[in-house]
Amino acid sequence: MLIRLGHSPDPDDAFMFWALASGEIDTRDFDFEHVLKDIQTLNEWALEGRLEVTALSLHSYPLVQDRYALLPHGASMGSGYGPVVVSREPLSRDELREVEIAIPGRMTTAFLVLRMFLGDFRFREVQFDRILDEVASGTAPAGLLIHEGQLTYGEAGLAKSADLGEWWLLETGLPLPLGVNVARRDLGEETLHELSEVLRESIEVGLANRRRAMAYAMQFGRGLDEELADRFVGMYVNDFTCDYGEEGRQAVRELLRRAEAIGAYEQPVRLDFVA
Repeated sequence: MLIRLGHSPDPDDAFMFWALASGEIDTRDFDFEHVLKDIQTLNEWALEGRLEVTALSLHSYPLVQDRYALLPHGASMGSGYGPVVVSREPLSRDELREVEIAIPGRMTTAFLVLRMFLGDFRFREVQFDRILDEVASGTAPAGLLIHEGQLTYGEAGLAKSADLGEWWLLETGLPLPLGVNVARRDLGEETLHELSEVLRESIEVGLANRRRAMAYAMQFGRGLDEELADRFVGMYVNDFTCDYGEEGRQAVRELLRRAEAIGAYEQPVRLDFVA
């Protein structure tokens, strides 16, 4: 069975799927085609059910919950760190409410959490890897950074005005769930279970062979040196990635509960994981 697997061209996602891409594990009866797209594109494609398995912003999951089920692994979740808002000079929370902020897409979890942090604010959608330049050049007064920009903004001479992961931890005492992996429901329960086991094994084998998996992941580092790339992967490929556990599931429930409270969705959210 052909499984089109969508994920971002980033070191952490590449690390998770190194074992699949390199033939390090038994893929059973599945043939995998890796489809690399930015997360906003994958969010939009999921609305159409285009891919059998895809990475997804947690913010987008309720919009596709009828088509896709959550896999119990593959989460990008950080405790005390996450997307950051940067500017040329540090801006207060009140000042951020008064300026236009460049965001990586309104379907991203980063945008959702920024709404929780600021309330209403002015924003403009910009491709995620252009936001640093937009802020550094003065085109945007502030920018919301995801992926490796969370680590490299200082090299562009920018200052951190808010860390949404820090804020979320202080607010809730929970890690911040940003990205999830989902599989299409029409594959059927038995196939979903089998597929889930293969994908879990890929993550576990990558963690058990960190050096080799990192060598593969470095292809997607977008200029990161080895030390920063390793740090970035360590931030988002962790125990929660192998399995959410109760704490991770609680974090997902809390984020989506708060999202419902601010009117983010037109229909009730329901969470169910592939068994």
